[in-house]
Amino acid sequence: MPYRTLTELLERHFERLSPELQRAARWVSAHPAELGLQSMRQSALAAGVAPATMTRLAQALGLDGFEAMRRPSMRAFAQSLGHAPVHDAATAEDAPAASADERLRQAQINNLTSVRQHNTPQQLNAAAQSILAARRVLFLGLRASFGVAYHLHYTCDWLRPDTRLAADLGGAWVDGVLDLSPSDLLVVVSQAPYTRQTVDAVQAAQQGAVPVLALTDSALSPLARLAQQSLLFEAASPAFFHSMTGAQALAETLMDRVAELGGAAAVQRLAERQLRLQASRAYWEKQRPLSLPKLP
Repeated sequence: MPYRTLTELLERHFERLSPELQRAARWVSAHPAELGLQSMRQSALAAGVAPATMTRLAQALGLDGFEAMRRPSMRAFAQSLGHAPVHDAATAEDAPAASADERLRQAQINNLTSVRQHNTPQQLNAAAQSILAARRVLFLGLRASFGVAYHLHYTCDWLRPDTRLAADLGGAWVDGVLDLSPSDLLVVVSQAPYTRQTVDAVQAAQQGAVPVLALTDSALSPLARLAQQSLLFEAASPAFFHSMTGAQALAETLMDRVAELGGAAAVQRLAERQLRLQASRAYWEKQRPLSLPKLP
């Protein structure tokens, strides 16, 4: 069974799963490399569920057990490193071991590629049009996702007016979410484990009929299931921290579409912003050497 079939099974059965099985399913979807390399007990510990839950999840998907659910991830990970397809745990152990740097590099490449694999040009264009059409746009990303949200806001503010970043050390950024109206847009960024405040903000926006555009790591993400529009990236990494490479690549791709579809208005705003920055000498420029007059 190819790994893509496993993800399709997770999405198809997700709503019928219990909350405990949904937690396991989200982890399985977001951590294909770890699933392929770890034991059932290690995977369950990482997902925050009992080991038996992993077996019950596999059975709920119509599979024989944990190993049947694990095998597609093992094959996909081995193939990503250029090895022959892996058929079972024994052959996985026999496969040549890649260095830590090589595993991380390959994971980053896969995360970059995921932006093109998971998002069609039509989806990207529709998301960009929503950003351009909204009266106001508020960008929200907390914890590790804050940097991506900041970059989205910084870039978008060059292309259209009335953009905001949900950032306030006192916690008043929540007021900005509650102040949104149905003519505005909330753009959220998060990946597993999903920050509770981000999910709460999306739920509050939903109650106020505020459109939400989510940039997240899985179709099973609580953000993706609440938002009107979703764009996906992968965040797998062999390192301790999740990779932000895919999220950043998706943010840059989305803003490129906003710039392209923004037309003359975006070009004019870009030119005006550039002139203001040049006038204020915002960027360092190498000074020309002092020219002394030649002596006779």
